[in-house]
Amino acid sequence: MPTLKPIHPFRTLQDTCESNYRKLLRLIPHLTCLEEQAVAPLGGKPALHLRLLEKAPFTITLELSYCFEHGPQPLFEPALKLRIYLDAEMAEVLEDSERPPLRIGRQVDREVLEHKWEMNYFLDKWLDHCLQHGYRFTVVDDRTEIANMDV
Repeated sequence: MPTLKPIHPFRTLQDTCESNYRKLLRLIPHLTCLEEQAVAPLGGKPALHLRLLEKAPFTITLELSYCFEHGPQPLFEPALKLRIYLDAEMAEVLEDSERPPLRIGRQVDREVLEHKWEMNYFLDKWLDHCLQHGYRFTVVDDRTEIANMDV
């Protein structure tokens, strides 16, 4: 399978992370009000699960995945760990369930940059898919995050 190779990977990565942030805000309009976890069921489709991992003044780290209930144990895929930069209005994939986390040294090489771009490009397309199919999280009160059921 051919891989996607951007002409200017850093510029494209930045644009993709900014796009991911805007799409996440549409999917989770009350992003800064998140408490622990949320589920967005959508009749006949896998539920979208969100788990808050860390919350700081300018960043939020969470895991976003589908929950497939086709066996004895639920399967959470793609299980993307995301870091959302509230001040920079960017969101990036830190890791996924298929690959070990990247160890980035002082100098980011081309292979790391391409890997980050591919993962964030996947997130961009997956968020498009989720939004087009009507997945949304809404806040019922200040402490509870649930899915919008009137899709």
